[in-house]
Amino acid sequence: MPSDSTKKADLFLEKLDYLITAARKAGADASDAVIYEGQSQSVSWRLGALEDVERAESTDLGLRVLVGHKQALISSSDINDATLDTLVERAMDMARNAPEDPYAGLADPALLALSPKDIPDLDLYDDTVKSADEMQALARTVEETALATEGITNSEGASASSSSGLIATANSNGFAGHYQSSHFALSISVIAGTDDKMERDYAYSSKRHFMDLRDPAAIGHEAAEKTLRRLGARQAKTCKASVIFDPRVSRSLLGHLAGAINGQAIARGTSFLKDRMEEQIFSPGITVIDNPHILRGPSSKPFDGEGCRNAPLDVVTDGILKCWILDSSSARQLGLTANGRASRGTSSPPSPSTTNLYIAAGSLPPEELYQDIKQGLYVTDLIGMGVNGVTGDYSRGASGFWIEDGKISYPVNEITIAGNLKDMFLQMTAADDLVLKYGTDAPTLRVDGMMVAGA
Repeated sequence: MPSDSTKKADLFLEKLDYLITAARKAGADASDAVIYEGQSQSVSWRLGALEDVERAESTDLGLRVLVGHKQALISSSDINDATLDTLVERAMDMARNAPEDPYAGLADPALLALSPKDIPDLDLYDDTVKSADEMQALARTVEETALATEGITNSEGASASSSSGLIATANSNGFAGHYQSSHFALSISVIAGTDDKMERDYAYSSKRHFMDLRDPAAIGHEAAEKTLRRLGARQAKTCKASVIFDPRVSRSLLGHLAGAINGQAIARGTSFLKDRMEEQIFSPGITVIDNPHILRGPSSKPFDGEGCRNAPLDVVTDGILKCWILDSSSARQLGLTANGRASRGTSSPPSPSTTNLYIAAGSLPPEELYQDIKQGLYVTDLIGMGVNGVTGDYSRGASGFWIEDGKISYPVNEITIAGNLKDMFLQMTAADDLVLKYGTDAPTLRVDGMMVAGA
């Protein structure tokens, strides 16, 4: 007997098929549609008391119609049958009056995931349901553990959350597919010190399946230990030095790469890497992969937002740039073939986006990255967004620890680190401590020759 989720998915696909059929009858040359249904709940706990309980449910539908090279999108939170014909009518009126877009259109039918073998089961959904009381107990354990640590003086709160969703999408070229997903998370932020000598830090765990979450007490211990390490921070002297990026901030460097190789930025000519295909942009040995098929991966998906097959993509191999991140529209502008990297919402057309993007682990443990550094910086936090995607110029506030004679010496803050991403990528070395946690991930990274501005 079909499960409730299977019945719901079948119902959504029927509604999408009705929309697409109605759009064709109304004169659309092509159309696609998507439905997102989601539920979420969260509990906040602070200083030994329940602070907040939230629960939300939503259903959103998006329809895109194309008349020639004109397209229009319309979205609604009402998916009742009586509404569907009205949505089609309004979308068609909008499309007929829209400007021409020579690159608008559905994905190439040859790229669509049209058979079951094209849509892998990635184990993205866990049907575990936790009550508000159970989630409250988890958040309480996280905070109690952190506050029990000597030196921790205050808490900004702990939280426990869960969410799940169903995505169904279809288009007039014959694609129809759906999948479920879930997320569970625990987090806390605490404070150490008093008056003007206070420091804060945090820890959290986020997983697709509840059983994969870290132990709540371990999360509390981690937040406390990281916060206490920051006490007594000083300013560093201005110098040119090697900078070590902790994994929780090293991923931001990869995020800048993702923006620079996004097909839309390349088509507009607004990327510092626009002319660098098949060139050395990272130091030899650096490999970057985008893999949508990691089991239980934080950003995994069995097909892309246009219904295309997706697969692991070698983005950078031995430091050499191998591809752009492309949806159908950006691929047409560049005269290339889309590579299954479209992302889609209900109120905007598909656009290029990465999935599980990561820098592959290197061969050295993190400690060996800085054992030869006489004076340098280990960064654990970055502040601000001083990055120019057109030129690659990079300047951000930072805090972390000063390195002296190959060892972590003392905490530092109120620092600015600067360089240019083109140079920074070429001066990069990766450690062996990669953990896939965020969806964009990197191991500990060393970047030589950066400007460090402090006192």
